[in-house]
Amino acid sequence: MIPRREALALAALSACGPRPPAFAPEDAQATTDSPRDATAVDTVYTPPPTDAPVVRRDTGTADLSLAPDAACVGTMAQGVIERRPVDIVWIVDNSVSMAPAIDQVILGLNTFAGRVGTRGIDYRVALLSLRSPTRDVRLADGTRRYGLCIPRPLAGDDRCGNGPRFLHASMDVRSTQPLEQLLGSLMQTQGYAAGESRGGEPWRAFLRAGASKTFVVVTDDNSRMPAREFERFPGGVNPRSSTLRLPPGVLDPSYGGLFEAYTFSGIYGYGSDTDPSVPCRFPDGTMAPASGAEYTALVGSTRGVRARLCDGARAWGPFFDAVATAVERTSMLACDLAIPAPPDGSVLDPDRVNVALVGEARTALGRVGSVAACGPAGGWYYNDPRRPDRVHLCPASCARAQALLAAGGRAGVEVQFGCLTIPG
Repeated sequence: MIPRREALALAALSACGPRPPAFAPEDAQATTDSPRDATAVDTVYTPPPTDAPVVRRDTGTADLSLAPDAACVGTMAQGVIERRPVDIVWIVDNSVSMAPAIDQVILGLNTFAGRVGTRGIDYRVALLSLRSPTRDVRLADGTRRYGLCIPRPLAGDDRCGNGPRFLHASMDVRSTQPLEQLLGSLMQTQGYAAGESRGGEPWRAFLRAGASKTFVVVTDDNSRMPAREFERFPGGVNPRSSTLRLPPGVLDPSYGGLFEAYTFSGIYGYGSDTDPSVPCRFPDGTMAPASGAEYTALVGSTRGVRARLCDGARAWGPFFDAVATAVERTSMLACDLAIPAPPDGSVLDPDRVNVALVGEARTALGRVGSVAACGPAGGWYYNDPRRPDRVHLCPASCARAQALLAAGGRAGVEVQFGCLTIPG
């Protein structure tokens, strides 16, 4: 599928005289707080009279008014950004208690994929769960499990086969171990490789660099792996079993940003919007085994969506729709821009680059060191601080850019050369 393209204007402005730059250190005093803690700007610079549009620094709580330097000449370079493809990874608990939910996954996954596809998104779906043409499965040790077989057109054949956009990595997903099995099977570590009791077929090669990543969990229990460990585990022996080894968490630098700004969603046993420890209650009066507090933490921190498993069949249509909408949000813009060449042919000075969102006015963004330093106020960072060739918008600033485009008004991103970089 040809990716949908969103065109953004990149305005390249170069200093062309000995006059002092508009963004001098005294113009934008850096605070001593970290980028996540910054709540105010101490110094407000009053620009000299100019007809140029005012630039405002987006701090989340205060504005620093700036104007382009009169010694800079504006030229326009057109940049084209492809709409990002999306990789969606579903992991489904195979406990027998999950039979009604598994039936809903089988019935609805094709419809879900169709919804994503009709929104013009280049998508792939990976499913991590026990593959079986018959639902009721007996393992070699006599354990009863409940399997899945996804039908066409997502599947490639009538016996749960893979398709061009679909990979079913068969594994017996345990009730409290989806996060561990996701990580372990991703890297095929000890205990999680194909043929092992907790393992499954390799699926990392199915994921694409540059595609946004969405995880969706379906379970009635909680994860024994904490949410923070899923993201930040250093790799090594599984703390819950000395015979199992796990790779690093998904946000470890060793993945090269593969899961950067990922989204986590789920349909599980939470019962309260305010108290993550409360499980939901099924119509027959029984309670879900656990509230899924670790999943609630991941949904909240990644801006995912969730639904209550106890609501049964009526929860699934809205949940599939909500996940599709969240996936569309992650695809809406590839919030990284190739840095245009300075128009006067000069050598790029990474410390004399500024970035602004453009709508009715320009909103200057502060530079931060990396995605880890991005906070609610947003900002931007280089792909490689030593040899940069791309600018990445922080998630909050990316969301603002998407909102500008969605509103149908004037929207763009400007890269300015020659003026000292505004710190985040």
